Amino acid sequence: MKSVITVGAGIGGLCTAIRLLKQGYKVTILEKEKEIGGKVNIKNIEGATFDLTASILMTPKIYTQIFDEVGKDYKDYFELIKIDPIYRVNYHNGDRYDFYSDLSKMVRVLEHMQEGLSIEYLNFTSKSLEKYIYSKKNFLDKPMTDINDVSISKSLKVLSQIKPFTNVNKYVENIISNKQLKEYLIFQSMYIGINPYTSSNLYTLIPAISHTYGLWYIKGGFYKYIEALKKLILELGGVIETENNVEKILIDKDKVVGVESNKGIYKSDIVVCNADYPYAITNLINKGKNNKIKKIKKEEYSCSIFIMYLGLNKKYDDLQVHNMYIGDNFKENIESPFKGKLPKSPSIYLYYPSKIDESVSGSFESILNIMVRVPNLEYKSIKWNKENIRKFRNIIINQLKNVKGLENLNKEILYESYLTPIQLKRRFNSYNGTAFGISHKLNQTTYFRPHINDENTNGLYFIGSSTHPGNGVSVIIDGSKLVCDEICKKYDNSTI
Repeated sequence: MKSVITVGAGIGGLCTAIRLLKQGYKVTILEKEKEIGGKVNIKNIEGATFDLTASILMTPKIYTQIFDEVGKDYKDYFELIKIDPIYRVNYHNGDRYDFYSDLSKMVRVLEHMQEGLSIEYLNFTSKSLEKYIYSKKNFLDKPMTDINDVSISKSLKVLSQIKPFTNVNKYVENIISNKQLKEYLIFQSMYIGINPYTSSNLYTLIPAISHTYGLWYIKGGFYKYIEALKKLILELGGVIETENNVEKILIDKDKVVGVESNKGIYKSDIVVCNADYPYAITNLINKGKNNKIKKIKKEEYSCSIFIMYLGLNKKYDDLQVHNMYIGDNFKENIESPFKGKLPKSPSIYLYYPSKIDESVSGSFESILNIMVRVPNLEYKSIKWNKENIRKFRNIIINQLKNVKGLENLNKEILYESYLTPIQLKRRFNSYNGTAFGISHKLNQTTYFRPHINDENTNGLYFIGSSTHPGNGVSVIIDGSKLVCDEICKKYDNSTI
């Protein structure tokens, strides 16, 4: 029986562990924090459970499939609730629309906004969904460890289908004539931390997926999924050790032999590294033999996030679970994080699980997460000290006065805390405090993204936001299948 050490208990490490356990590998997960989950984590305050970062669940089959693979019914582990409308969108001029995955409802809303707009929307959705299907089949579901995976003839054929070179903004603009719908679609496209005014239109697949497959909520909050994975790992015989900080991946003669942590040396045949890839390359692997550090520093990185966690003294009938506020001077403020500036009139995502789930609210009447894209720590001019956090927080609260029902939000707050790029760097070892790892520029995707296997070290594999196939919870869950499949092909010639 081959032994595996998984470095980090983020979503990728947990899902890879489950798939390897099913294949008969002996798996031990080492996690430096007290709680597992990585960035998919939780804040417990006065009985309330705030999801730390992740809150939007698309493509539910990806979440449930891993339970099917090991012969379990996911319903015995967590409860999925479908959400529709998927978003309530508020605009700075006071307009408000509910957008649906239910096509008949969505058409009615769009025709109310502008005659003929539903035709444009259907055209956009079908084209963007086609991009997703082609990308998943030809790139996302392939390991991309071999240059043959991106052969010129094959790639040209796929590129002719998905036409990825126009940026998100221009692509949407060419299809959608309504400014408000266009800004809504663009805002979703930047969910993986890209600049929609310079990045490939490939990422319009995000709103297309949201509307086609719908959005879902896990009863009790997103962290319930992490707890379900933990339960499954223990049932399959896996071992999870928390407060166990891996300090070095041990390599002998170009072969991994284990890891060294604050609790000693752990021998293993295979290491799956779920730590932040740039951090792992610069800190966990012998620097004398590591020629990837220079490349890591030259990569372009995603933006970061600022999140406010609010415990409130009232419930808000005017909010849905997922909400947006589209601010004034949209383009200028959307691009600000990629130019080293805080947005002056930010567009904002609001996550309000208390709308359908009282169990998460604890002693508060309700809880609310408020998220804004901000520059990563590469931009030294922004100081995340108490004074500047307070100023930016006030800008956000002031913007939200334009949202019906939130006019007096500042007076209704009983508890308040924040997540900044500083915490992302210190707690999760995120390079420059990025929220989404290495950026998804076209020349930093597929074969050109850090590989799931280390080409120079037998037995060393990577899973996470900065490696192929990319960031986003569902993408990383799917990526764990690629990692497991590559390990099985190498060590026992079996696939899953």
